[in-house]
Amino acid sequence: MNSRRVVYAVLLFFLIWMCLPENVPVNFAVNKSKIHFTINPLSIDIPIFGTHIKKDFKTKLGLDLKGGSHLVFKADVSKVKPEDVSDALLSARDIIEKRVNYFGVSEPVVQTSKSNGENRISVDLPGIENVSQAVGLIGQTAQLHFLEEDAAQKYASTASLLERLSKDTGLNGTDIKKSTVVFDPETGKPQVSLQFTQNGAKLFEEITARNIGKPVGIFLDYYPISAPVVQQKISEGNAVITGSFTVEEAKQLAISINSGALPLPIQLIEQRNIGPSLGAEDVQKSVIAGGVGLAMVCLFMIVYYGRLGLIATVALSLYGMLSFAMFRAIPVVLTLPGIAGFILSIGMAVDSNILIFERIKEEQRKGKDLKTSIRLGFTRALDAIKDANVTTLLVSFILFNPLNWSFLPQFGMVRGFALTLGIGVATSLFTGVVITQRLIQTFYKHI
Repeated sequence: MNSRRVVYAVLLFFLIWMCLPENVPVNFAVNKSKIHFTINPLSIDIPIFGTHIKKDFKTKLGLDLKGGSHLVFKADVSKVKPEDVSDALLSARDIIEKRVNYFGVSEPVVQTSKSNGENRISVDLPGIENVSQAVGLIGQTAQLHFLEEDAAQKYASTASLLERLSKDTGLNGTDIKKSTVVFDPETGKPQVSLQFTQNGAKLFEEITARNIGKPVGIFLDYYPISAPVVQQKISEGNAVITGSFTVEEAKQLAISINSGALPLPIQLIEQRNIGPSLGAEDVQKSVIAGGVGLAMVCLFMIVYYGRLGLIATVALSLYGMLSFAMFRAIPVVLTLPGIAGFILSIGMAVDSNILIFERIKEEQRKGKDLKTSIRLGFTRALDAIKDANVTTLLVSFILFNPLNWSFLPQFGMVRGFALTLGIGVATSLFTGVVITQRLIQTFYKHI
């Protein structure tokens, strides 16, 4: 029994620690035993056991709470076959999301939509308030091309290098396996290294073989980046893009290449900056509303059910901490719909306790003793609790749409609501049955 209490105490400690505000530091040190401990972020050093743990949990807020940039791009599908439009838009959405994630932007929401006959892609970037920076992160079409001189065409003596590089070699960004930033060992200047796929390496070998002593231009969206003169045939499947890059420019170019070329051109048609002040106001109102609602529920449970209501209140507090800890651990990006889903799941948690307590009271009215009433109450309420929670979990699964069913909408806010509701309901099923039962057994030791 003592070992079980120790386990419960340790679990409770970690649960409380995961829910602590981000600005609460706690330090602890024992010099003789050389133990170092901080609580936020958690950092534990125990040289005796060679243990080091460092982890911090932060609450991630969505665009409506944290502020950021909302961008809408118009997709040009004029050159795409009608039957391929849907796939092209989904591919563009995935590439934009990948490109933004390469830059470390947390939880972007990228969605496709249709308005006034136009195909659009909207991008929400939480935490980014500089719209021009956001547009720079996403880039435009970022299609990489390799061009060469057309041997069948005669150029004037005054023709510039870029005018002569007019023939598409057929080698493009889809033939790039990996792009990384490297540095010239002689000058120390940043370069972009290209590693081709098997097909790309074969094409590049053929291109360099027929262009020895001639330039091959490397263009991004047909904008010249580099036009090196080929010295020899290159068969290793690697190339380097040189130029007057800064380190940041080389990094952005490598990221654009890695994320792939968009299958269709896009044009920015709307940009909106959402400040964090609106989000802060919404958070404050949500916290007040949630706190008042929770206090009223707890008061009702205590007044109506007495000691059982007090147990339900303790279980509800543990449920809230457990759900919030899971939101931070996953992590879940909280939006206003997400908070609404969490508050709704609190109602499901209270409902489980009410079903159990009413069953217990019903058994007591039949003349059974408290111990038997509690056992039968839990047993007979369990089926109703499972049916209600499993049904809600199924609805959450459908709303979240993880299988990308085409007949269901896939909006970020709807998915946020479904995710927090699903986590909350699953947690309430555990706390409403397991934790409540443990707490009753602890409070009523004589049964």
